[in-house]
Amino acid sequence: MADPARARKLAKRIGTIVATAIEQESRDPRLEFITVTDTRVTADLHDATVYYTVRGADMDTEPDYDGAAEALTKIRGSLRTRVGAGTGVRYTPTLTFVRDDVPEAARRMEDLVARVREQDEERARLSAGAVPAGEADPYRRPGDVGEDDPADLPS
Repeated sequence: MADPARARKLAKRIGTIVATAIEQESRDPRLEFITVTDTRVTADLHDATVYYTVRGADMDTEPDYDGAAEALTKIRGSLRTRVGAGTGVRYTPTLTFVRDDVPEAARRMEDLVARVREQDEERARLSAGAVPAGEADPYRRPGDVGEDDPADLPS
């Protein structure tokens, strides 16, 4: 078992090396829109998981997830070689690429929050001119008309 701090440092270093290598290996057009978001290394330092996102060519284009995964699989060996040269560890970790779906989850959450805000605004608009169904102050106080005051009771 390696020290957890060492594993975190190695993961960060691997992420940097992989991101730089992907940028330099961008002869494949499928690699142009990939961003490395996180890297995790197992406790024994033998396996590294690299999380990535893919964006479309422009705002209207759907990202090519399958093409990006194919391109990463294709250059996995050269990336591992670069990681080995750049980290100097005894055993170069195997690289596994996993698409990070945090941006999609964040977008869904933002949509839900926007929908709730709209419902709150609608509810506030509807209740703006509302009046209570009964009296404005439904609670009785001593001295009100019709209230039994202990001073008025016969002894």
